[in-house]
Amino acid sequence: MSITENTRIELKRELTKKFENEAIAFLNYHEGGVIYIGIDDDGIVHGVDDPDGEMLKIKDRLKNNISPSIMGLFDVMSEKHEGKDVIKIIFASGSEKPYYLKDRRMTERGAFIRVGTAIEPMPTRMIEDLFAKRVRNSLRRIQSPRQDLTFGQLKIYYEAAGKTLNDQFAATLELLTDEGKYNYVAYLLADSNGVSIKEARYDGLTRVDLIENNEYGYYCLVKATQQLLDKVELENKTYTRITGKAQREERRLWNGRALREAVINSIVHNDYTTGASPKVEFFDDRIEITSIGGLVQGMTKEEFFSGLSKPRNQELMRVFRDLDIVEHLGSGIPRILEAYGKECFIFSDNFLRMVFPAAEQLAGYSDVSLLLPRQE
Repeated sequence: MSITENTRIELKRELTKKFENEAIAFLNYHEGGVIYIGIDDDGIVHGVDDPDGEMLKIKDRLKNNISPSIMGLFDVMSEKHEGKDVIKIIFASGSEKPYYLKDRRMTERGAFIRVGTAIEPMPTRMIEDLFAKRVRNSLRRIQSPRQDLTFGQLKIYYEAAGKTLNDQFAATLELLTDEGKYNYVAYLLADSNGVSIKEARYDGLTRVDLIENNEYGYYCLVKATQQLLDKVELENKTYTRITGKAQREERRLWNGRALREAVINSIVHNDYTTGASPKVEFFDDRIEITSIGGLVQGMTKEEFFSGLSKPRNQELMRVFRDLDIVEHLGSGIPRILEAYGKECFIFSDNFLRMVFPAAEQLAGYSDVSLLLPRQE
């Protein structure tokens, strides 16, 4: 059977450096597509000498060189054509467009579209439009792994804030998919789920000696957040001393307002689609707060530091604002910068980490907790 190129079929005599470009174009195409390795543009079958080895290379390149994750969106197989081994890669149209090369990020040099039998760079306007749609619907479009969800804890928090959730709250808070099923936002806010926030303490300055390891969660994310904030507040000890004028002078290990904002930001902006959760870690000389996902795609560091808000999880942000946990969009980062500066932020493609050094303990200061009356 003769195979020819068309809008959904690409023929390649061999695996080339631009293979990922072709794959991305099909992932961004509304119908997906197929790439054959071992057949040239004229339909002549040349075959592949080592199909098993080539398939391993293909899977590795697709897994590691394209973002967002395309696991589950492609299938690689070996077929016989004219008695020769040919590799066939089938791509589904992805739901998290635009897809792009990790090392070139979400730009015209990294994102591609299928035009007839050719690929072209995706225009910036199309990239922005597709990304805005993806961000707007990401968690909302993912169906909850469970549908037997209850929301007693969430309702209590709303009542405490002087607000009431009526019978239509799931739709109002965008806790439903387009098909009317509970989505992943609902799962995070439900009374019972499989998500927890990690907290750890180490003896010293490294992660070698773990002395405490806690998890806050497996229940409503709002409750987990409040419990973690209580724990952080407890660990943010106040030290005091009596000055020469018989006045008490106090200082805390960390700026309380900045610390609270950092913890909340790590939770609200975490990329829960990865299956990973935020983590707070205490060391002798610092605290580290890590969220998964890095900068929201399309946002520059300059925009981030200016306080420009592009919520990764706008539904969660809405709930946290309803409950007065977050004051207003974009307020957290400027407060952190005021206390600790840009140097406290560590960026990577996979995470965003904030590192706050502990205040140096001055001579004459005492831990207030040691001076309080002992509770019998």
